[in-house]
Amino acid sequence: MDRRSYATDLSDEEWAIIEPYMPSPMKGCRPAKWSRREILNAILYVLKTGCPWNLLPHDFPPYSTVFWYFRRWRKEGVWEQLNTVLREKVRLQLGREAHPSALIIDSQTVKTTEKGG
Repeated sequence: MDRRSYATDLSDEEWAIIEPYMPSPMKGCRPAKWSRREILNAILYVLKTGCPWNLLPHDFPPYSTVFWYFRRWRKEGVWEQLNTVLREKVRLQLGREAHPSALIIDSQTVKTTEKGG
């Protein structure tokens, strides 16, 4: 990495956990110019700071590239898979089952018609 680090950057330990779940570069295409880690660091920067994509600092990959990967990974279900894997790992570390056994829905979560039942 040839830039100063940001508080939103992944540590080496975090990247080691996430890397196996990140899609590899597409085969048959030109080699990737930016590493998956740098792309993810840029996405995390935008999500944490709330800045618009086009105001991403210049030491990250171009914002159009970062946004393209963000959308592509969303369509491919990468974010959902990553969330599931990380949630299961945390639950196991806490001594729980990997999958929750109950679900709670309160009245603020489920909305019915205006008139009710």
